[in-house]
Amino acid sequence: MADLSIEVDWQRQESELRPGKYANAHSVQYTERYQVQADAAPDWGGDAANTNPEQALAAALSSCHMMTFLALAAKANWPVSSFQDRAEVHLGKNPKGQMSITRVDLHPVITFDPGFEVTSADIQKMHERAHRYCFIANTLADSVEVNVG
Repeated sequence: MADLSIEVDWQRQESELRPGKYANAHSVQYTERYQVQADAAPDWGGDAANTNPEQALAAALSSCHMMTFLALAAKANWPVSSFQDRAEVHLGKNPKGQMSITRVDLHPVITFDPGFEVTSADIQKMHERAHRYCFIANTLADSVEVNVG
């Protein structure tokens, strides 16, 4: 299997590293052309204008689910014309009492070419299959809900 990587770059701006007295802002380099500015989530003092690791995880999951759904839909000859999703990350304490992403909710909306019809049950089954085959979802185990509708 492929090995993939990113690069994170953080530089201290303050004179010294002291608890609660430094910025978490950093950059994440995905490819030679794609770099994003990241920070802690706003609830932990981060800049809301930057992305944060929790959003990045939601984006990875949503993107993986979409690509898996499209691959399955193509095999089934479903003429998907668009796929939109809104992923929500829920933070809380895990069973060990540690802060964690406790759940990610996906809200995919699929549109098809005019004239194509498929039942809600078939769309639900396709999403369930996409979830089952998505690499990121398999990594996160049971903390993902796909809300179709």
